[in-house]
Formats: sequence, C-alpha cells, structure tokens
Amino acid sequence: MKIAVINFSGNVGKTTVARHLLLPRIEGAELISVESLNAGEGEGQAMRGRQFGALQEYLQTIDNAVVDIGASNVEELLDLMQKYRGSQEDFDVFVVPSVPALKQQQDTIATLVELARLGVPPSKVRLVFNMVNSAADVPAHFDLVRAFLKAKPIATENAACHLSANEVYGRIRGSGADLTALARDEIDYKALIVKASDTAEKLTLAQKLATRRLALGVVPELDACFAALGLTDNTASNVVPLARQAQ
Repeated sequence: MKIAVINFSGNVGKTTVARHLLLPRIEGAELISVESLNAGEGEGQAMRGRQFGALQEYLQTIDNAVVDIGASNVEELLDLMQKYRGSQEDFDVFVVPSVPALKQQQDTIATLVELARLGVPPSKVRLVFNMVNSAADVPAHFDLVRAFLKAKPIATENAACHLSANEVYGRIRGSGADLTALARDEIDYKALIVKASDTAEKLTLAQKLATRRLALGVVPELDACFAALGLTDNTASNVVPLARQAQ
C-alpha cells in the first residue's frame, strides 16, 4: 500500500499522521519525506517536490510507502503529477489531515479540489480531523469542510477518524521513537526514581515515565482513527493490526 499525506496548508499534522498514525500500521512501509525546508530532520528518505520524476520511479520499486508531502512542495508536486499522466494512480490512498482553523479548512478544500482535478476518485481520498477531542466535536469544528463535501462529495469523510492535541508528539519529535513501543515499555520508572542519587537523574526518569503515560493514552486513539480510515477496504493484505505486529 502506498499512501500520500497531503494538504496545501502547513500546521495540520501531516507529519504526525504519516509517522505515528500510518507508518506503524502498514506492514513494511517506508517513510518518504518530501519537504525541502526540513529535509534533514527525522527519519526516512528526503526528496524535494521538484524531484517527483525520481519519486514516482522509486515508488515502482517498493511495495509499501507513506509519503509525507510538506506544504512547501505540494503545489509543485501536484503540477508535476499532472505532467506525469496517470502518476496519481501510484497511490492507493491520499490522506488529507485538517484542523479547525478557517484558513486550514479553506486549504483543505483547495487540496481536495486539486486531487479531484487530477482524477483521484473520492474513494481514494480520506480526511483526518485533527485537533478535536471526539467525533461529536467534528461537525461544529469542521462545518466548512463538511458543508463543501455535502455539496461536492469528492472525498471520503468519517467523523470517527479524528485525533486530539497531545504533547507526546512534541516530546518525541526528532527522536524516531515509536509510540507503541513506548506504551509497551515495562520499566519500573518509579522504583528507579526512588533509587536515583541526584535530582537530574530523577527528572530524566520522571520525564520518561510521563512520556509513557501519554503514549498509553494516545495509542488507542491512533488505533481507532486508523480503523476509521477504512484502509483495509483497499488492500487488506498490507495492513496489519498493531496487536499482531507485537507477536
């Protein structure tokens, strides 16, 4: 399965969706970051938007990929996709994260329109409602996007596919940490804190404990959001539940 995470707007959570929602749940997936401004950060292969020719050739050589398309490259990449006719078919799904802010919703709509113009069918475009606490909050916070889709159903939406704000993403940014692995960590940090000899060591251990607690809280939300995306309807053989991956 090959998934593009895309939105004309920045600050909608594309990297969070790519690295923490999708990548751990697609068996054997490779992360490809298309971001010229932050090409050296984090893990995965970095590639600029103007190198779409090389990107679409590389995608032919691998089975599973999550492509995180940075906002500074989206317009150029989509223009190149238009030139490489049929290249949009290299992706099984386009995941479009959005947040409640008006500008980001407007940019989300522009992204959906551009994907439709390229010939991407609604069944291959999925929304992730980011920065909301529950599915019940989605209608009130995303009224603009949802009204647009009601008039022009060019993407698939499910209010259950939502993510809330969580400081754990900031805590692990740039570390390459796996939230699921953090949640399964069985180290007794409280016992180690009692034994620690100085305040700095105690603080380091306390921070690890706090990060694990946050991971324990966010992983079920990520699991539920991933299930709501319905990616198993596309290529079930490549999607492996995290419970099975742990065996």
